[in-house]
Amino acid sequence: MSQFFQNKTVAITGGSDGIGKALIELLLPMGAKVATCARNQDKLYDLQLRHSTSPLHCVVADVSNFNDCKMFIDSTIKQFGGIDILINNAGISMRSLLKDAELDVFKKVMDINYFGTVYCTKLALPSIVERKGTIVGVSSIAGYRGLPGRSGYSASKFALNGWLEAVRTELMEDGVNVMWVCPGFTRSNIRNAALNAKSEVQGESPLNESSLMSAEECAEHIVRAVEKKKRTLVLTFRGKQTVFFNKFFPSWADKLTRKFFFKNGQLVK
Repeated sequence: MSQFFQNKTVAITGGSDGIGKALIELLLPMGAKVATCARNQDKLYDLQLRHSTSPLHCVVADVSNFNDCKMFIDSTIKQFGGIDILINNAGISMRSLLKDAELDVFKKVMDINYFGTVYCTKLALPSIVERKGTIVGVSSIAGYRGLPGRSGYSASKFALNGWLEAVRTELMEDGVNVMWVCPGFTRSNIRNAALNAKSEVQGESPLNESSLMSAEECAEHIVRAVEKKKRTLVLTFRGKQTVFFNKFFPSWADKLTRKFFFKNGQLVK
């Protein structure tokens, strides 16, 4: 087992479900001290109970709220003395055509996916710079290719990718690695928790979840990429294919994307 994470403090947003939870389950046995936050108090309580003898710090927080982010970061530094690695994993999706969506949908998605990352990274930055650590943003293929029915989600991930790229360049001489991860479609709760046109929780997934990469496999890829100090990580064959076609054959990518998401003129995925 790798010793890279031994005694390192890893702060993970959105740790009560999916990729965030899988990262916690993977990192604790590797000797990491882990702090996480999420909005669901019951799920965090269950997580803390299951790892009662491990160095796990849980905070109920909504990353779209700056004060909640400050409470999470400050309490993590107080608990463990600093932060070596910040994994900005908390996120929310949406599923609605622009013509149907209320404007609040776009604001909520941007507040969580983009500003939540900005808040936590800004607050943790002095500690990460001091420790020459790592900043990770869990982004999406939607940050490379705009997806119909998810225009607000795509906007937030494009913003995230560009922001992290700028920050990476700023910190190049400080010994800090900044990377963004694009998992592609992964089995997680993000589609069930996605917002509909009225900014309400969708409650179901339009995709066949059984055919998607598991959150556990995704977490393993992320951990290895952090250890290797990678710049970017694009997962799944379809994800890599999408990035390639969109870069070199954008008009063709438009048609392929339209065909994937629509049937008889109706959004189906």
